[in-house]
Amino acid sequence: MYTDRYYTFMKDATSAPAVERYDYIIIGGGTASCPLAATLSQNATVLVLERGGSPYDNPSVTNITSFLSTLLDLTPNSPAQLFISEDGVYNHRPRVLGGGSSINAGFYTRASAEFVEKAGWDKTLVEESYEWVEKKVAFKPVLGPWQSAVRDGLLEEGVSPNNGFTFEHLHGTKVGGTIFDKQGHRHTAANLLQYADPKKIVVYLRATVHKILFRNKPGMSRREAYGVIYKDWNGGVHRALLIDNSKNEIIVSAGALGSPQLLMLSGIGPANHLKAHRIPVVMDQPMVGQGMSDNSMNLVFIPSPNPVEVSLVQTVGITSSNSFIEAASGLSISLSWAKILTKYFQPFINQKVVPDNLTINGGVILQKIDGPLSTGHLQLKNTNPADNPSVTFNYYKEEQDLNKCVEGMKTIKKVIMSKAFSKLRYGQIPVQVYTSLISVVPLNLRPRHIGDSFSLEQFCKDTVMTIWHYHGGCQVGKVVDNEYKVLRVDALRVVDGSTFLASPGTNPQATVMMLGRYMGSRILRARVY
Repeated sequence: MYTDRYYTFMKDATSAPAVERYDYIIIGGGTASCPLAATLSQNATVLVLERGGSPYDNPSVTNITSFLSTLLDLTPNSPAQLFISEDGVYNHRPRVLGGGSSINAGFYTRASAEFVEKAGWDKTLVEESYEWVEKKVAFKPVLGPWQSAVRDGLLEEGVSPNNGFTFEHLHGTKVGGTIFDKQGHRHTAANLLQYADPKKIVVYLRATVHKILFRNKPGMSRREAYGVIYKDWNGGVHRALLIDNSKNEIIVSAGALGSPQLLMLSGIGPANHLKAHRIPVVMDQPMVGQGMSDNSMNLVFIPSPNPVEVSLVQTVGITSSNSFIEAASGLSISLSWAKILTKYFQPFINQKVVPDNLTINGGVILQKIDGPLSTGHLQLKNTNPADNPSVTFNYYKEEQDLNKCVEGMKTIKKVIMSKAFSKLRYGQIPVQVYTSLISVVPLNLRPRHIGDSFSLEQFCKDTVMTIWHYHGGCQVGKVVDNEYKVLRVDALRVVDGSTFLASPGTNPQATVMMLGRYMGSRILRARVY
């Protein structure tokens, strides 16, 4: 298994000098920045500043069975930093090299052809970039009984055609890729640093960037980025500056929360909001922090009398109504972690209706809506970059999103009641063929509104969760241009999911990794000419 011992260029930020210079400074060591940095290092010097630690030799990151325990880790060193949106939904942001690919459920699938065309990307380079990524991190999963039953149930209920195993985004039912190998070991975006030139790249861990530095261009009022200020774990202050060259740049790749947050902390954002936090305004840019979206998830938990095989998302049904049906199994649910994932269980825990340590074996079938159309915004709470900003997603604000959820839950009900799914057995007891959608949830855990007048619309609203695919805040055409350069500022780009107008495919991680490679290739080509 690959470990950080092979990365001679990976160091703790406490070892960094007070000042040093590079061709490219990348803020964030996440899903986009690792392939971006590896690519740029082929023809330039690169510094990567990652606020978290290494994903290697950390069992909570590397092992498939530790997916939920990682999300439960609330310590200051946790690779998953908890935040709660203003909507009241529990969520997480990565704090580890590899970003979201180090803490997610591992599903690997490409964006649709329509998404690529709408983004204006070069189709040939997109294909090459996906293949470059897949050589290191993508695998064909081995389906167990749970995933096979969900696949067959989807097909039985008309989510067709059967597309078999494919990385492509195709309507119907398919088996997608995974970043977990057959031994259950996770392969994160950090593995793409194997492509890097070790003589031209440095990765500092536990390096929190506090500010991007700007100066006026000679003879012009236009600002340009020229360096950053960051602190190590012990509070030591360091500066990283660009080598004088018109091609050199600072690239922000800190994710959908971190990138707009850092632009604001550095003086690029809504002027009145920055002034309220006593931040000197470099450029009034009211669209920074706008367009925040989170693809909602609603799920049904199906209990089993016996332990179920461990599987994260492998099978997916892409329906005609553009809701995505997925499944996972074998991750025993306890109220102690359920309350971290959804407000749905909180009243029952607070009222001691059920014991905090109740554990139930089984699996889940979930729906994620495409898009979404509903959007919100992000604002600063304070000027500490280590703290979470305030973010509102406005789940189901748009009626079309709510309708997609309702249709998705109807499909889930059909799958549960299908012949294929009813044949699934654990030990001697078959999974019940449920006569109503909510009967899969133990009686005393059902939302209070459920009764004779059960409403799927209300169910979607009351049990909304995140699927951790939030995006926006630095969107193309609003904050950055089509080359991901920050509008009206020189030597500064944003390359990550914060630039997306919608989440690509059923899971964005493949496309975020592709984007890092894609933009790295384009930047290097422009550097030559």
